[in-house]
Amino acid sequence: MFGDLMGMMGKIKEAQQKVEETKKRLDTVLVDEKSSDELLQVTVTANRNIRSIQIDDELLQDKEQLEDYLVMVLNKALKRAGDINETELAAAAKDGMPDIPGMDMFK
Repeated sequence: MFGDLMGMMGKIKEAQQKVEETKKRLDTVLVDEKSSDELLQVTVTANRNIRSIQIDDELLQDKEQLEDYLVMVLNKALKRAGDINETELAAAAKDGMPDIPGMDMFK
């Protein structure tokens, strides 16, 4: 019984390590998003950190339009990054978890 418990604890520790490794790797996964007219482009990591913003000079003439573009494009990029993040972390956690009866939360 204790051997099984120790084995499960080891598996849980492995799962935690895989999740941490995945978090680090997601810092290197870049998501690019741009406005439909390509006047604004942003790059974020899959951990939802903004890496770069490129703004066409045309947008610099209209503060309100620039703000609207920033909100729209950043939200799209952060949504995509969040989807990637959740998928990757769930897969890493599920892959390392031991099979515990009644604990099928990752299925």
